Amino acid sequence: MVRKTPDTLRSARWFAPDDLRGFGHRSRIMQMGYSPEDWQDRAIVAIINTWSDINPCHAHFKHRVEDVKQGIIQAGGLPIELPAISLSENFVKPTTMLYRNMLAMETEELIRSHPVDAVVLMGGCDKTTPGLLLGATSADVPAIYLPAGPMLRGNWKGNVLGSGSDAWKYWDERRAGNISKQDWVDVEAGIARSYGHCMTMGTASTMTAIAESLGMTLPGASSIPAADANHIRMARAVGRRIVEMAWEDLKPSLIQTRENFENAITVAMAMGCSTNAVIHLIAQARRAGQGISLDDFDSASRRIPVIANVRPSGSAYLMEDFYYAGGILGLMTRLKDFLYLDAPSVNGKTLGENIASAEVYNDDVIRTVDNPIYHEGALAVLRGNLAPDGCVMKPSACAPHLRKHSGPAMVFDDYLTMKTTLDQDDLDVTADHVLILRNAGPIGGPGMPEWGMLPIPAKLVRQGVRDMVRISDARMSGTSYGACILHVAPESHVGGPLALVQDGDIVSVDVAQRSITLGVADEILAQRKAALAKPQQRFGRGYGWMFSQHITQANEGCDFDFLETQHGSKVGEPDIF
Repeated sequence: MVRKTPDTLRSARWFAPDDLRGFGHRSRIMQMGYSPEDWQDRAIVAIINTWSDINPCHAHFKHRVEDVKQGIIQAGGLPIELPAISLSENFVKPTTMLYRNMLAMETEELIRSHPVDAVVLMGGCDKTTPGLLLGATSADVPAIYLPAGPMLRGNWKGNVLGSGSDAWKYWDERRAGNISKQDWVDVEAGIARSYGHCMTMGTASTMTAIAESLGMTLPGASSIPAADANHIRMARAVGRRIVEMAWEDLKPSLIQTRENFENAITVAMAMGCSTNAVIHLIAQARRAGQGISLDDFDSASRRIPVIANVRPSGSAYLMEDFYYAGGILGLMTRLKDFLYLDAPSVNGKTLGENIASAEVYNDDVIRTVDNPIYHEGALAVLRGNLAPDGCVMKPSACAPHLRKHSGPAMVFDDYLTMKTTLDQDDLDVTADHVLILRNAGPIGGPGMPEWGMLPIPAKLVRQGVRDMVRISDARMSGTSYGACILHVAPESHVGGPLALVQDGDIVSVDVAQRSITLGVADEILAQRKAALAKPQQRFGRGYGWMFSQHITQANEGCDFDFLETQHGSKVGEPDIF
């Protein structure tokens, strides 16, 4: 490998020239107390930190960034911290998905516009992983991802609680009158008891595992709990490694190969991944110039069993247990026959080398492929006249009898009406109904909120019903579960077939056949489509207007059309005059 020399570092464009502009750069960095010894002949490393006071997943980043800096300094580099939008899944409304692409744009431009030779990406909360990786992929300077790590297991009255998954579960129990208000308050206090992202196999854990299986983290980084001292050591190791990557010029374009994307899909399926993985990974692949589509996910799903026994697909365990059982490296040892072992990673080694010494220490947490918790992969892609461009389901986390089902539709045009109606005691609904929520897609939501786990009608909850077929053009939280069919494309807001469904229409789902069908004649659907009124535009100005004008549909990754990599297009380095 040919190593860069100090004069060929990217930052040398700012600091090396003996001219007036170079003088301005050097004098201003000295204004902050730096000396020439701090930057001369050193790689300058950006640390894009998504810490904020209102992001519990990243609450420890204020301290972890100092560990990353220490590692960079140990390796002879100069760290430069660059804060970015935090995207707290819990608090940002209407949905963080509205702003994933904003973080991606910010990340790309922070990297391109500053005098940096490499970048550490600090994230973990759901949209921060894909947002940061999308931006770094487009900027294409050496980059490494530092996952926030999952929080510790929750606890209530001796019961292990998983964030999200058990919130849905116990909320239904409260609606049914089976637990008290005080019980509910105690669940609130016990379900999330440390910093770190969700410790179920939700979107956060899914996306950090995908980052690792893409080769963008150090080995094992995605499994370490946020509160574990090993996470501090990992942060420092990331700092040391990124300096070497700067000298090696090891860019994302050299790591994010077609093989690594296929590895990421394989690992996601085996882990019982969040449905959100589909949208984010397709967007990531398109940024990297790789042709990943829904078909790649469905093909992998038919071959790859779910072997991570972690909620919500699994019955008992959480990410802390997964880490103790051998973590992502242990899981990948059991997938050797399905993985490209010569795929590269940020530590300069192949995937095969990185997992060579890994082991599994608990065969119930990380199963063998011969003893899976679900015989196929976590996700299924369904198509039919209701979703011609596809939709996504997580059959590993739904009631088995609903994987093949027909029933009458109960349709809702907005979330508030749906929520109010489903709480009515006299609602004429049965467990065979198919609940449909529309106008919740990328444009209609706006931003495709996590509304896809439609609540079970209160009347049925009290009867003991805990799952029904539910269909929407929304997403759902990765911590959610049930027979929820999501990402229906095209979305109803742009005239997709979901907009044509009426109460009482028969909807049929067959996971084995990968089909979703609306039992209405084509000529009737054509009449309904002709009668559709054009929906009002959501935004008159600002970022929301730009989002609505340029967002792609779910099957295309919900990226902005002008940000995708087409025909090898690249944005050049900024002029410095």
